[in-house]
Amino acid sequence: MKRTLILTLAACALIAGTLAEARPGDRLRERIAARHGGGTAMPARADQTLAYGSDPLQQLDLYYPKDHTNEQSRPLVVFVHGGGWKRGDKGNATGQFKAPHYTGQGYVFASINYRLVPKATVEQQAADVALALKYLLAEYKKLGIDPSRVVIMGHSAGAHLVALVGTDEQYLKGAGLSFANIDGVLPIDGAAYDVPRQIADGGNFMNDTYVQAFGTDPARQRALSPTFRAQSPNAPAFLLIHVQRKDGIAQNIELEAALRKGGTQVERRDFPGTGLQGHAEINRSLGDPAYAATPVVDDWLKRVFGD
Repeated sequence: MKRTLILTLAACALIAGTLAEARPGDRLRERIAARHGGGTAMPARADQTLAYGSDPLQQLDLYYPKDHTNEQSRPLVVFVHGGGWKRGDKGNATGQFKAPHYTGQGYVFASINYRLVPKATVEQQAADVALALKYLLAEYKKLGIDPSRVVIMGHSAGAHLVALVGTDEQYLKGAGLSFANIDGVLPIDGAAYDVPRQIADGGNFMNDTYVQAFGTDPARQRALSPTFRAQSPNAPAFLLIHVQRKDGIAQNIELEAALRKGGTQVERRDFPGTGLQGHAEINRSLGDPAYAATPVVDDWLKRVFGD
């Protein structure tokens, strides 16, 4: 009898715990996480996980073509995850298609982690992107990478970071690199290229996230805005892709104009999708041959890499 009572109480506790975990607020958090990180579909297992710095978050995953040998010299695609500058991970914010698709195209694919707000600043995050790139290029012979063919891409907050690194050379210079080390930059559905404008837009539920990341000093906000850094020089080529979010459209058009004014080669393509779902879908589905953005990106990469 006593044993039955104990088992019954344990079962009740388990059910209660499950119900608590399924509270209504979780759906909102999942939607916000989808906006930040682009979904939870897992990519293939990485071939290598490497540290590019001493912090536990300064790590990257490497994926190779099936027939890869380190004696080869393949183009490099580096992906920077989203997450509102304060969350996200290289292993679950990449989407399930990118690694197999881009390695299938004959590229080495890297997905990086970086230090997160509030323990780190956005400036340090941009420096981490540059440090990860420095590590990969320094080890290019051992890793089978062609250091003369490199593209950086990122989604959401990661789109902002790659755009910043591609327009403000101080981050690359801090790692001993320059714009000459990057062939192209591919921001995916970013909406923080003009930070003051984005923060000033009323009714945006991300405002607290933007203020946490960029502060309230207008000078710092502008210094961290790729649109205001896009006067020449910049990385050689940009492809801006986005869905039909009002703020995203405006921000991408403004960045495109600034890059053109700076004499930079830039293309902008928009795709179906709205709201959180569209923001997540473009990241989650990129690399799926059936997804509209995939052949557009493939064509651009081939031209940038000179294939």
